[in-house]
Amino acid sequence: MKGFFKGSATAIITPFHESGVNYEVFGELIEHQIAGGTDALVFLGTTGEPSTMSFAEEHELMQYAVKKVAKRAKVIFGCGSNCTADAVMTAQKAESYGADGLLAVTPYYNKCTQNGLVEYYRAICEAVSIPVIAYNVPGRTGVEIQPATMAKIAEIPNIAGIKDAGGNMSKTMETFRLVSDKCDVYSGEDALNLPILACGGAGVISVLSNIVPADIKKLCTLVAQGKLAEAIELNNQLLPLANACFIEVNPIPVKEAMNIVGFDAGVPRAPLTVMESANREKLIGAIKAYGLEVRV
Repeated sequence: MKGFFKGSATAIITPFHESGVNYEVFGELIEHQIAGGTDALVFLGTTGEPSTMSFAEEHELMQYAVKKVAKRAKVIFGCGSNCTADAVMTAQKAESYGADGLLAVTPYYNKCTQNGLVEYYRAICEAVSIPVIAYNVPGRTGVEIQPATMAKIAEIPNIAGIKDAGGNMSKTMETFRLVSDKCDVYSGEDALNLPILACGGAGVISVLSNIVPADIKKLCTLVAQGKLAEAIELNNQLLPLANACFIEVNPIPVKEAMNIVGFDAGVPRAPLTVMESANREKLIGAIKAYGLEVRV
């Protein structure tokens, strides 16, 4: 299926305090995104740290997010797992809470075959009626959705697209060639947002847009309007900040960046750690160079 959403989606962070999710700050982050014109919010993606959250915490967050967003943007929940049964259960819960769609990362660690990927996505899709975006991020999972495999996955009726964070433009172009008449392609890597949009991507699922949602939305709009020279100029400004947000493993830098610009985002959950001081100084430099106010 095509057209689930177009434009900018934010893979939003989850702020924690000692007793769980910091919902006061979480609400502020959601409002920051809505004010910036974000088209969709992705909760419990990699950036949201679901791997260190209990099922109870995830389900509470889902219910809060749906009510807080209140139809002002599309709500997408991460549901992927290395256990298909868990992925299906999470997908069904997300749908029951009012999700508009799902983002399902490939299984990880147990590393299924390409045929296994097709059956994994089929199981999730057949368990729900809402759109599902496949998530390809082999650097995290050790499993890659090959273009020919994505062509098979795209035949599943409620597959809405692929979030491509593979970092290989040659494979991305082949994926476009094979699936563009069946489902959408979304950039999942901020450094490649512009080329993927320019090649026909329907939108982006961005980490950087936690910090600058309006500018990521503007990038998408400029490309959609055919204003490539302006898009290139904006992208040139965005790239140093994007690179700084991946100087350590995501979401360590982006959470610290949100702290730096004035949100009480807290720190990542273990085994992730606080940002190293030298890298934090580089991040502060990128934030200042972009023209954002440093508040801590």
